[in-house]
Amino acid sequence: LFKPKKNTIFWTIKLSSPDMKAHNTMNLIDKHARLQSTEREEVESAVVRLAGDSGDGMQVTGGQFTLATALAGNALATFPDYPAEIRAPVGTTFGVSSFQINFGSRVIKTSGDNFDVLVVMNPAALKVELHELKLGGVILADSGSFTERNLRKVGFEQSPLEDGSLEGYRVISLDISQLTLDAVKDHGL
Repeated sequence: LFKPKKNTIFWTIKLSSPDMKAHNTMNLIDKHARLQSTEREEVESAVVRLAGDSGDGMQVTGGQFTLATALAGNALATFPDYPAEIRAPVGTTFGVSSFQINFGSRVIKTSGDNFDVLVVMNPAALKVELHELKLGGVILADSGSFTERNLRKVGFEQSPLEDGSLEGYRVISLDISQLTLDAVKDHGL
């Protein structure tokens, strides 16, 4: 049973259909999130793109997301996108791997076009994928990877998470890498 800690913020997409009374809910939880709006928005479907370096686990994460979505009873379609490079240098735009899922309570026929949520594990993924995110969409970014070195690799002078260039989107910035290390610290990993 999950018990949220104090100061936890839930961002919820409620998926419902006129012919279904049950609501399926997806929660992205982050105690450090600063959402511009705390309103809940009900939608029939949502398109989510997960993007990072090849080897970051985007395909595995997408597979787990797909499994959870299917078990919740949602209709879905997916699209894994592998980089053309066999093993591009880490943090470069040539090595961005992504996984897209369109899920909802209505009939889903494609993996979707422009997406509602973009999860990025590094600046390269943000640079490659941002143009397909709907205006007003959500960006969930691993702030721990937005280092000066990684920003330079893709031609950013400043972090887009801090320079105001993402003003048209709802940005949730958290150090996913550090949170992962903290989660396994007690197990000696």
